[in-house]
Amino acid sequence: MEKRTVDSGGTTSIPIASIANGLPGRYATALYELAAERQQLDPVLEQATALAGLIDGSADLRTALADRTLDMRDSARAIDAVLNAEGFSPLMRDFVGVVANNRRLPRLREILAALAAIAAARRGEVVADVVSAHPLTDLQRVQLRSRLAEAGYSKVNIQERVDAALLGGLVVRVGARLYDTSLRSRLTRLHHAMKGAA
Repeated sequence: MEKRTVDSGGTTSIPIASIANGLPGRYATALYELAAERQQLDPVLEQATALAGLIDGSADLRTALADRTLDMRDSARAIDAVLNAEGFSPLMRDFVGVVANNRRLPRLREILAALAAIAAARRGEVVADVVSAHPLTDLQRVQLRSRLAEAGYSKVNIQERVDAALLGGLVVRVGARLYDTSLRSRLTRLHHAMKGAA
């Protein structure tokens, strides 16, 4: 089988196989291939992006997905009710049902991120995983794209996640490179510097 890679602007090539490794990658690959086989790839990718946004935007939904004490059947029914109410396709609902039945709902957001990475890789794009303390504004997205272009990443697919624990700033991962400007990281470095000076 051909080993396809992602060209990230001349700095690093990331094999598609490396994106598809691990549990999230295996689930994402299965969904990608099933959607392609049924000629529903574009709608499924759009719905996966919408579902990722739904998870990122709802603390209650994130808590429900992460709660391993809930009965598996109750979790599956609850998430299916949410997807049905939001108008997701039967294919997407069935897939999330499989994830729920296999007790993998806590990993659903990672699976959706892996799906986006696989889709981007097959389009020849590089994925920038961006974690911020608050949702990015349109202006911040434009500025981020500009900075990534300056760093040599012109064809980039930005995947956003929110993590309030960062306090402020951003953590950007592009391939093997990590750019951490979060307030949490700065405070940690300051703490270590102060301990070293004492």
